Amino acid sequence: MSLTTTAIDPLQFRKALGHFASGLTVITSHIDDEPIGFTCQSFYSVSTAPPLVSFSVKRDSFSFPKIRRAGRFAVNILSDEQAAVSNLFAQQGADKWKETDWTTSPLGNPVIGGSLHWLDCDIHAEHEAGDHLIVIGEVRALSLQQPNTTQPLLYFKGQYCNLDASVTS
Repeated sequence: MSLTTTAIDPLQFRKALGHFASGLTVITSHIDDEPIGFTCQSFYSVSTAPPLVSFSVKRDSFSFPKIRRAGRFAVNILSDEQAAVSNLFAQQGADKWKETDWTTSPLGNPVIGGSLHWLDCDIHAEHEAGDHLIVIGEVRALSLQQPNTTQPLLYFKGQYCNLDASVTS
């Protein structure tokens, strides 16, 4: 059996993938006395032994070359009350840190106040994938910041949304 390859329209591809709900994070680092960060929805766990996570970033990212030089990053998992933080860190060139409450993680990365949780990572590997890079980090420290009643900030069909139903165990 042979498959015929047809061109996939990038806008249709993006629209189709928009039907997959995802959480939002801000990837942060600190180098040369400068905090760095960007909003990232392409984040996921990779392994529990060793503890590995991954995010994808555009190859032409303004922030990632600085994070690569630092060799480390934090993943700030945003709460449903942080849509403004997500919007702010999605902008290039904005003064993202002027109004942002943050502390420093054990590895020296910025941890954004009000985040659900944070993971402190060393860069473990990096892989080219089309117009993006896949970055894998080894988790060195983590913190559960908020009580269990706080919900994650989700992105679905091009807009922010919340969990409608409570999940019971």
